[in-house]
Amino acid sequence: MGVFKYSPVDFLFTCLGLVFLVLDIGLDILAVVNFYQEEFYVCLGILLLFLVGSSVLVQAFSWLWYSYEDYKRETTVEKCLSLNQLRLLHVLQLGIYFRHAGVVEVSLRSFFTRIDCSEDVAVYLSHDLSMLRLIETFSESSPQLVLMLTIILQRGELDPVTVLKAIGSTSAIACSVTMYHRSLRSFLPEKEKQQFISSVVYFFWNLFLISSRLAALALFASVLPCFIFAHFFGSWLVLFFFVWRSETDFMSSPSGEWLYRATVGLIWYFDWFNVVEGKTRYRTLLYHGYILGDIFLLCGLWCWKMSTDPPYFKMSPSYAMITAACVIAVYISGLGLKMIYYKFYHPNLAKEQLKGDTIEESPAGRDEPDFVMPKGANVSGYNIPQPTETTVSDRFMPSSPQPEIKRCNKRMRKLAENFYS
Repeated sequence: MGVFKYSPVDFLFTCLGLVFLVLDIGLDILAVVNFYQEEFYVCLGILLLFLVGSSVLVQAFSWLWYSYEDYKRETTVEKCLSLNQLRLLHVLQLGIYFRHAGVVEVSLRSFFTRIDCSEDVAVYLSHDLSMLRLIETFSESSPQLVLMLTIILQRGELDPVTVLKAIGSTSAIACSVTMYHRSLRSFLPEKEKQQFISSVVYFFWNLFLISSRLAALALFASVLPCFIFAHFFGSWLVLFFFVWRSETDFMSSPSGEWLYRATVGLIWYFDWFNVVEGKTRYRTLLYHGYILGDIFLLCGLWCWKMSTDPPYFKMSPSYAMITAACVIAVYISGLGLKMIYYKFYHPNLAKEQLKGDTIEESPAGRDEPDFVMPKGANVSGYNIPQPTETTVSDRFMPSSPQPEIKRCNKRMRKLAENFYS
């Protein structure tokens, strides 16, 4: 099993993630107060729905992962709370911030002491945190960005709070996508390590695809706001059906797996996400064909509405066509970057070649406990023979060294298998 290293760059991204988290909370509060003061109660209700819904979803995953590990806690911050206090913390929607504190603690310990055990735990916890941040990105930041862009389009002007919130959501998306890719890369063997340029191409491919998708949704919602929820629900049902047909195996309980599938359907509404191992070329082509067709439809409806009955401000048909064409061109450019990434920078590996094991500990190689059964002892109806003689030299012979067990995040390793296989 390969050794996981917690590099200074990982430490930097952990600190950046914490900074963006604090800024995002401040901007959320600012946006809520601003909508309330301006009496935009519909926007306020939608924003609160995104905030509360995303928080409940992330806390549910965090608590389930604690339960799958028998509530094992590695850091001093985590150990200071009892199990009931930890459960209460998740009910109060504070579990994710508790995880952040634990990651920061062990990251500082690893960064300044360079203890292998601390590095191992730091990587393990950062993997869970990067997945939780990714879920938060597509359940909160992406919908919020669509909402802010819709408000800007409807007003026809740039409100400072709305612009700041849009920038904050964009930064959160960029940070979480980058952290997720670094978590996947940590499972690559040393000889297959990807170059920095691969992360740049990965980042821009996702940036183009996500920004184009969000822009198309915002354009549609700005002219037909009542239909955007029907569009989301209908698309989510289709995507959820395909996730279910993929027979995912990510969580450790049936209820958790259904929650994961529903969440993947939500993520797919905005961007592609590998959920099964093996060749996914045809599934990816089908997905991007579906999303590209949907973007065509959304932009086409926006152009039609702006040309025939503009709801807020007039725009010439030529400008509307150019805007829609730019949105579609950005998505196609993202597909081109994705093909470049898979052609030149993406290593295809079998799951056995990745670092880590699918189980944390292997029974093979463990030292059996040294004990001597009483003579003539009977266990479950079987007579246990007593060794005839044990010499002093045998008793003090050095045993074979116990293999060093490194912690491996099984959930993130499954995602790495899906991505690199």
